[in-house]
Amino acid sequence: MESYKYNTQRQVITLIILVIAGVFVVRLFYLQVINQSYKLSSQNNVLRFVTQYPARGTIFDRNGELLVYNEAAYDLLVIPRQAKIEDTLAFCRLLKIDLEDFRHRLRAARKYSMYRPTVFLEQISKEDYGYIIEKLYHYPGFFFQARTLRKYPRPIAAHVLGDVGEVNAAEMERDPVYKMGDYIGKSGLEKFYEKALRGRKGMKIMMVDVHNREKGSFQNGVFDTLPVTGKNIYLGMDARLQEYGEKLMVNKTGSIVAIDPATGEILALVSSPNYDPNLLVGRARGKNFNELLQNEKKPLINRAIGGTYPPGSTFKMFNALIALQTGSITEETRFTCQGKNSSPIRCTHSHVTPLAVHAAIENSCNPFFWNTFRSILSNPSLHGQKKAFDLWYHKMLDFGLGQRFKTDIPFEVSGNIPSGNYFDKVYNGRWNAMTIRSLSIGQGEILVTPLQLANLAALVGNEGYYYPPHLARRLGDEGDTLPAHFTQRRETGIEARYFRLVKSAMLDVFEGGSGTARRYKVKDFQAAGKTGTAENPHGKDHSLFMAFAPYDKPTIAIAVVVENAGFGATWAAPIASLMMELYITGEIKRPELEKFLLETSPSP
Repeated sequence: MESYKYNTQRQVITLIILVIAGVFVVRLFYLQVINQSYKLSSQNNVLRFVTQYPARGTIFDRNGELLVYNEAAYDLLVIPRQAKIEDTLAFCRLLKIDLEDFRHRLRAARKYSMYRPTVFLEQISKEDYGYIIEKLYHYPGFFFQARTLRKYPRPIAAHVLGDVGEVNAAEMERDPVYKMGDYIGKSGLEKFYEKALRGRKGMKIMMVDVHNREKGSFQNGVFDTLPVTGKNIYLGMDARLQEYGEKLMVNKTGSIVAIDPATGEILALVSSPNYDPNLLVGRARGKNFNELLQNEKKPLINRAIGGTYPPGSTFKMFNALIALQTGSITEETRFTCQGKNSSPIRCTHSHVTPLAVHAAIENSCNPFFWNTFRSILSNPSLHGQKKAFDLWYHKMLDFGLGQRFKTDIPFEVSGNIPSGNYFDKVYNGRWNAMTIRSLSIGQGEILVTPLQLANLAALVGNEGYYYPPHLARRLGDEGDTLPAHFTQRRETGIEARYFRLVKSAMLDVFEGGSGTARRYKVKDFQAAGKTGTAENPHGKDHSLFMAFAPYDKPTIAIAVVVENAGFGATWAAPIASLMMELYITGEIKRPELEKFLLETSPSP
């Protein structure tokens, strides 16, 4: 009986052991054959996880011309725990770095992680890569990772296109998709459209032998993920027009902005002095950026969107529009002018007097617009000076002044339109038209950007409305829709008939016998414009000009600012005239004028 009980217990124990052993066998089979994640974990020492960086989206102009593309480059990565270098000097010679640089880079990699791959030497050219890769097996722990660098076939539009650089700590904190060694748009379109351009990273798992040589994909790539290329961007910019504008502005300081009035698309955005965008690519980026930053001519400043200037006479017409709409003056209202003897604001030259609004715009008469501004503030139907000025202020905002357009133009500034509250603080509430009379001729506290000035030209050309200026025409090859406010028509609330009056007067600036830009009339089409001379307390006045063409149905609106160049008719007007001629006719038919502007610069 006891023997039977003993055998039974032994059988039960044996069965339990067999069951437990079976469970272990099944579990091991699952871990080692079915579930590959445990196999990956156990073989981390022979597997290499390589990030597959996508190509950034390319950028084209309005005619499909390539402005930015990608060129192959490579980063050299290191896993410090695996790194073995027997001949440090030979390694430095191979990479073209000095011993101190080598030590600094290795310390930085060790500080980041002893076990994770870290960029040791970035942005190696494909030519250097071919030479280095042949000898890299001598240096365990080091391996290459493919990247791309931006390339610019034409050295133009640096301020517009922007540049790409390595992410910093703040950028990684804002968006966890970025890791150390990743690149990100730093300025311009590269920054604004970063999420569209960057694409999506992939991952490739490679098997590596003890000699640091890749032996192929792990599990035939079943765990790999493919990168997704970034979206292409198509701009409203005309590359030929942009390049020509940059040529005309050589040895000049200032900017050119051209807009398509029918869409708000920016055709050209020139800031001078400028720089070759290829300078901010590759390993020399940091050195070149510092040199540009320290350059006394300040080429990194985008004067087209960041420079602010008193608009001078280009502003007068908009005072007239408000006065006409509010009934403060009529088309037939006339004011006298005593030329340089006029008071409290003198005129720059003698002309017919008295004169109405059309002739006042054509002759750029200061006293007329001073009286016009005073008529607005003293108009009894506007219920007092402060309410009248408040209406004036908000109409200026409706014109697109004193605020940013908030489209795809990074770092755009708002300029300045002073409010009644501002003057209340400055003058303790005791001010009137005489106190702030400089606003009547575009001086005083008023500041505009060249972008805003070009938009004013588009506004007049369209007879009372505009589309917010923007750079992108479409996103992606399928033509993703731009944000709605980019293409939303903005009205000013001023009747088209008053804009037609101003438009007609601007035509005579080119066509009239006393027009200030009559010397730059183009035979093939009619253009309308307005010269301006902005006072500069720090030196010679700035030369300004705004225009649009063709007159009946404008396809280009333009503003030109040439700093320290004197009268608007001297430098800004001829530059604008040639830009419109090239864009509309496709050629330049005034080679003498072109030669003068290309070979001459304003005297200091």
